[in-house]
Amino acid sequence: MATTTADPLYAADAYLREAPGTVVSVSESGIVLDRSLFYATGGGQPGDGGRLDWVGGSCTVLTAEKGEGGIVLVPAGGEDLPPVGTPVVQKLDWDRRHAHMRVHTCLHLLSVVLPFPVSGGSIAADKGRLDFAMETPPSDKEALQAELQALIDRDLAVTERWITEAELDANPGLVKTMSVAPPRGAGRVRLVRIGDEDTQVDLQPCGGTHVARTSQIGRIRIGKIEKKGRQNRRVYVHLDG
Repeated sequence: MATTTADPLYAADAYLREAPGTVVSVSESGIVLDRSLFYATGGGQPGDGGRLDWVGGSCTVLTAEKGEGGIVLVPAGGEDLPPVGTPVVQKLDWDRRHAHMRVHTCLHLLSVVLPFPVSGGSIAADKGRLDFAMETPPSDKEALQAELQALIDRDLAVTERWITEAELDANPGLVKTMSVAPPRGAGRVRLVRIGDEDTQVDLQPCGGTHVARTSQIGRIRIGKIEKKGRQNRRVYVHLDG
């Protein structure tokens, strides 16, 4: 399925760093544009930051959040805001976004080398973590790190496709995350696949942003492995350069 005019711009191209937009509304919550380049906080991934420029002004975007009118861009205090109807240029804090893309894709691969149900997760610009429903922690952290790095180094393609919600319901095994439901409501769900038809290692619903190839994740390091309840283990992974 092709993206519709209602889809945020990052859904079609996570590498788009700058794009035009028009202000639809301005409120105490923030600014809503007709199309958003900024990812809104959700699924464990933080919202994007950056700035908006327009003729005669500019403002800083601290983050983006989901709101009733769409994706709400939260501005820094003390700056002028663009009036409704103003054409603007959206500019991402690319370094922050790209770091989130690297971490998010790495966490997908972590769920491959640790094939347990995922009960939670979180993403930052330098690290991420997943909570797994497993009673016994990995016995060899160095071996786990080596296996994860080997997957990254295979330079697998990361692609997406859309399926209907009915197709997802018919294939419940696609859903790995127990605590976060796949984004629904539009009649379709976005699947992220790592590897092609012959080399596929992962396929799961996800609304986040990802790198185009696993090699772009770079070097990683497995951090702490913590016990979170009787049957849960929290595993941290860090970008290491």
